[in-house]
Amino acid sequence: MSGERYQVVIVGAGLVGAAAALALGRQGLRVALVERQPPDTTFHGFQPVESRTPLVGHVPDETWDTRIYAISPASQRFLERLGAWQNLDAGRIQPVFRMDVAGDRSGALRLDAYEAGVSHLATIVEAGRLQHALWQALWQALQADGNVVLHCPADIDSMQWGEPYTRLTLADGSVLEAELVVGADGAASRIREWAGLTSTLTPYGQSGVVANFACEMPHRGTAFQWFSDGDILAWLPLSGNRLSMVWSTRTEHADELVALDAAALADKVQAAGHDRLGALRLLTPAAAFPLRLIRVDAVIAPGVALIGDAAHGVHPLAGQGVNLGFGDGEALVDVLVQHRRAHCGDVRVLQRYARERAEPVQRMQALTHGLHHLFGDDRVAWLRNAGMQVVNRLPPLKAALVREAMS
Repeated sequence: MSGERYQVVIVGAGLVGAAAALALGRQGLRVALVERQPPDTTFHGFQPVESRTPLVGHVPDETWDTRIYAISPASQRFLERLGAWQNLDAGRIQPVFRMDVAGDRSGALRLDAYEAGVSHLATIVEAGRLQHALWQALWQALQADGNVVLHCPADIDSMQWGEPYTRLTLADGSVLEAELVVGADGAASRIREWAGLTSTLTPYGQSGVVANFACEMPHRGTAFQWFSDGDILAWLPLSGNRLSMVWSTRTEHADELVALDAAALADKVQAAGHDRLGALRLLTPAAAFPLRLIRVDAVIAPGVALIGDAAHGVHPLAGQGVNLGFGDGEALVDVLVQHRRAHCGDVRVLQRYARERAEPVQRMQALTHGLHHLFGDDRVAWLRNAGMQVVNRLPPLKAALVREAMS
């Protein structure tokens, strides 16, 4: 039985998968987007839709999402070109103008947008609202050209890899044929597994605790980060007098933090942040997730490519995971458009994508992995703190760090 034929089938409709589908559709490629979870459980604030119905849903409610991202200016420009960024509520996004980093002794580092000659370092956005903005842009594109078809909720029952087309049979019996299957289905990617692309998972023995707080004093668009006793505590500014916390700590300590009542947790976080923003009040319940490094030996094979968390995993201390994913999507789209006349699953074309993404991903993994170990080893405390002081006294080096974070 022949199926519906597409140039690209993207599996996974999270932020990175949805952005890639939208970008490919805007370039005139015929794309299918497959998502196994109905949107009311996948995306904050959405209502269920029937399979293959454009996913619009209701506007997210006023609850603050504990899942937040520090979107780099490069990712912001990508989302603007897709028409998604313009759909965000300006009252719920917060530019970061400055970042204050403190070591566990005398080390300190300040990164300032004004000093580096840029408008801002990043923009803090709630995951659910960004997802909503992407789906609005996708629906607008569907009305305009119809290049993207959505299958949701839809589960893949089987896959037959082959050339020139891979056959995907969905649980409802639908058959999709694709020149290229893109795995955007997260860290536990089934597409990666089915394609035989091996990965190495290195647990850090830590969890990231997230929660949002109202703060007594204005943050003025400043992000704060403290390194202490192997922990990394980050306060990211939200609009108004609010902040989003990410506390990377031992799993046992993370469990203790999550178990605290609202007042006790606020006091604990306030003390850990040296009362920098005065009294804190919990806005959203705390949650914890395990921290791990994921290295994928190869992100492409004939007829398949991985993007986002399916292709790599990094420590959240730099807040670059989703930006790496958007970079993957943008690079893959650029390569496919540049070789429009070629078969999308041609491994020679896909190798260009793999080469382009190898260096930035490896660089970020090495940076975050190295910093994790550097600040977790008391034997080199003098080195890390002295290094922060040296960097803080060298404006050109700080400007270079800002440019790296923005790319």
